[in-house]
Amino acid sequence: MSRVNPTPASRAKFDEGRLMKVLIAPIVSEKATHVADKTNAVTFKVLQDATKPEIKAAVELMFKVEVKGVSVVNTKGKTKRFGRSVGRRDNVRKAYVMLKPGQELNLNGEAA
Repeated sequence: MSRVNPTPASRAKFDEGRLMKVLIAPIVSEKATHVADKTNAVTFKVLQDATKPEIKAAVELMFKVEVKGVSVVNTKGKTKRFGRSVGRRDNVRKAYVMLKPGQELNLNGEAA
């Protein structure tokens, strides 16, 4: 793929089966709720190898909303002790999905 004329993300086609697996779960925490109120962004846990265009396409496909942008954060898993044994938490990839003005995503499970 040439860097001079890359394919725009809007024209890129993704496998629909893959898009249904990209989003693992919404993250509902105090910080995620604060970010959602302040910047109209929703936070999701996503696959480790998911790209920003894939995440955008997956959210638009599953929730029928328009996405303004996607920011991704990779969090390394912590090492934790369980008595005498040492364990490790999984690495997590979070996606902050900013929605366009006027768009809303309801994750409460209530009918809108």
